[in-house]
Amino acid sequence: MARRLYELHGANDLRFSPYCWRTRLALAHKGLDAEYVPVRFGEKDKIAFSGQQKVPVLDDNGHVVADSFAIARDLEARYPSVPSLFGGAGGIPSTYFFNTWCDRVVHPAISPMIIADLFGNVDPRDHAYFRKDREAKMGRRIEDVQVGREAKLPVFRQVLDPVRFVLDKQPYIAGDEPAYADHILFGTLMWPRCVSTFELLDPADRVWSWRERMLDLYGGLGRTAKVPAAA
Repeated sequence: MARRLYELHGANDLRFSPYCWRTRLALAHKGLDAEYVPVRFGEKDKIAFSGQQKVPVLDDNGHVVADSFAIARDLEARYPSVPSLFGGAGGIPSTYFFNTWCDRVVHPAISPMIIADLFGNVDPRDHAYFRKDREAKMGRRIEDVQVGREAKLPVFRQVLDPVRFVLDKQPYIAGDEPAYADHILFGTLMWPRCVSTFELLDPADRVWSWRERMLDLYGGLGRTAKVPAAA
């Protein structure tokens, strides 16, 4: 039985989920191959076997785990003889804190700047669901949320100040070599990269340089991702 990663996909087979990207990199970090199974927003039946309704879901030869952080921990426990994602068990709590910071602070800073672009790259069959769900949460039209996004850039870039401070001392968030903390933020930044041509980072920024190094990892896994064509 093959190892399969069930992950979100949109129009033109764009794979934009930050959580699925985290898991893709975790597998690559461990040197583990997987078949990537596309799942639209409206295809929750494909992952019903996991007992929940969100991707990523990893089916590792019948061993099923959902949630990107849970998958990373499971891979660490099941494959201890290949490169560590956390630098040992002691690194799990601090990496979980970083995971939570990305989800609760970085994601909300990105979303208003790309939400309409994201909608434009969702599979058309999912448009009605996506619009109803996101507009109920945001309280206004998707298109209106993204208006004036240039003015939001300085706030987003300031949010990344802790990352810059770390990268001023070392090449990766995790230290001299990348680890799951790097995969977390990189996955978050692959989300806008895969749905929008609006650049969030300044080329002079240390975070930009770090992202370039991350794009080259694992045979250029990040660089192979489909991205929307420039206008």
